[in-house]
Amino acid sequence: MPRKPTPPADGRQSLDNSPNRTPAPQKKRGRAPRPIVPFPSPLWEDWDDPEDFAEALDLHMRRHKDTGYGLRRAVCGRDDKVESTTFTAWRRGDKAPRSATSFRILAALERRWRLPPGYFRAKLHHPGRMISNEALIPLPEPERRRMAWHLPDDFARLPQAKRDEIVAWVKSVIITGATDYRRFQATAMKQRFAMQFSATGTIRPNAGKYWPDDGRTRPVAAPPALDAEAKDLLEFKCATLTSRGRQRAGVWGPDTADQKMEHLGLMLGALVASPDGDVGGFGVALADVTFGLLAFPAVWDWYLGWRQKRRGFFTQWESEMLILGASLCRRETGWLRQTPALAERLTPIEGLITAADVAAAHADWNAVCDEQHRHALIRAKEIARVSRVHRDPFEPILPILEADSPVGEYRKITEEVLRYRPSRRRHPISAAESTRAFLMLRFGLHLGLRQKNLRQLLFKPRGWPATPERQLEALKRGELRWSARDNGWEVLVPAAAFKNAGSSYFRKNPFRLVLPDLGGLYEEIAQYIATDRAVLLRGATDPGEFFVKTMKSRSREAAYDQNTFYEAWRVTIQRYGIYNPYTGRGAIEGLLPHGPHNVRDVLATHVLKQTGSYEQASYAIQDTPDTIAQHYGRFLPQDKAAMAAGVLNKVWAA
Repeated sequence: MPRKPTPPADGRQSLDNSPNRTPAPQKKRGRAPRPIVPFPSPLWEDWDDPEDFAEALDLHMRRHKDTGYGLRRAVCGRDDKVESTTFTAWRRGDKAPRSATSFRILAALERRWRLPPGYFRAKLHHPGRMISNEALIPLPEPERRRMAWHLPDDFARLPQAKRDEIVAWVKSVIITGATDYRRFQATAMKQRFAMQFSATGTIRPNAGKYWPDDGRTRPVAAPPALDAEAKDLLEFKCATLTSRGRQRAGVWGPDTADQKMEHLGLMLGALVASPDGDVGGFGVALADVTFGLLAFPAVWDWYLGWRQKRRGFFTQWESEMLILGASLCRRETGWLRQTPALAERLTPIEGLITAADVAAAHADWNAVCDEQHRHALIRAKEIARVSRVHRDPFEPILPILEADSPVGEYRKITEEVLRYRPSRRRHPISAAESTRAFLMLRFGLHLGLRQKNLRQLLFKPRGWPATPERQLEALKRGELRWSARDNGWEVLVPAAAFKNAGSSYFRKNPFRLVLPDLGGLYEEIAQYIATDRAVLLRGATDPGEFFVKTMKSRSREAAYDQNTFYEAWRVTIQRYGIYNPYTGRGAIEGLLPHGPHNVRDVLATHVLKQTGSYEQASYAIQDTPDTIAQHYGRFLPQDKAAMAAGVLNKVWAA
């Protein structure tokens, strides 16, 4: 008899080749459906929540006995380009989530392990820059870098209408500033028509040698003759001693000289700009432009009308320009009056100056200057009467000034900087920039210095000899140094370094303040000096200043100038200060972009609200009580009444 096959030990049926066998069902080709993985129960309930992302991920994988392979099958979609090794790299800290897919997986992990939404995102080493590259594709290339921080990480998956809404809000509130003045300034900055002079170092490589005739606008380099006139004016106003036979009233410092020449360059650039372009200038031929044109009232009247048409009203700026024009024509001390050779370069300009005007200038230059001096003073008074304030200096920081403790409110921005500071090990440059931003704001809040004094602050590491005060006075700069007597970081600024050096506040004595070791300030200073400055310099020449720029391949020098320091402060406020409802980041709702000068308003207002004393408020920003009352501190009548009521109401509470 044939032997029957023995069934397999695991209970499966043996192979049957008989013709009466029922055919087995055909197996479907393709990938088997992924099994539904239930939420696992944690292996233990008591655990300490780590602050580091890698440590937190490792903890919860161990709590739930999960592996990278298991998580890959449980939380990743079929199209997600994520391998099981990705979880291992995250767990070890070798990599960190940066893409939109990664953040979607983090959200799935939070749901799987019943963690609060955003649990892992808050622990990332660089949680502030979570927008992925694919999310930025809809934006033009120049906008991607500055917009990335302010867009939600799911930006690319949002409907087009929502994306447009977010981009419009970011541009209006964070980038531009949402004020009438900021919108006007953003438009005006696109129309580059200024005349640039080599003596001030303002000529850029892309400045045109000649003004274009096609209505386009761009900076234009002054021709040689005009550039020589600008150089003579600067030497007259800035030299230690005037040239023989000349007299002057007042001397321009470097910053004042740059400002005045910039304003004069704008005026001459407007005269040269094409009348058919966006600027709507007068269209004077470049070869006919000379500083001698400033001696004619018709030129000033045209410029005043052009300014009013461009802005819509007169401001104090026009009045100050007229005062400058009058000073140039003043008897005995005016530069224009003492430079009669300028008349030789004058030529008639149709609609502006006639041949008779040119002849009169050749015949009697003093008489022409006398007429312009009288005209400028009269116009200055008329414009002062009708001028309007286009820029409210308090508007960007109103939410801070309206708080009971303005300094405490501003402090929230510094805490936000540290909250989003990335890991130094993975992102050393970004971490150094965060520390620099933190110290900028903290130094501003403690010292109350003007922007120039703050950005030019030198430093000596702990243990190094301090720079002698006389040397600092010659340099007109302050210094951060370690004080063994006070066992703390001391800031010393000679009186000569201040804009108001002749003020009664100084009486020729230096400003000296020991920074308080509060809120981790000394720890951050030590870290910045030990490692962060070197990271930012990247081997470039050290300018010796405490705050240095992030050096890049095209950077020329590491020292900040007025514009770059202002921009660094403004970027800090944009990233950490302004509350963004679409990302949930930012410290203060309603805040707008601003520069370091507004911190002086914060300090003055804080002292006024606490003490009601303009004199004590002046101590906070190295100025006089009158200056505080006129320009700093938002101390409204209701604030004064509330302070008085607080004293009087104590009678009724007794």
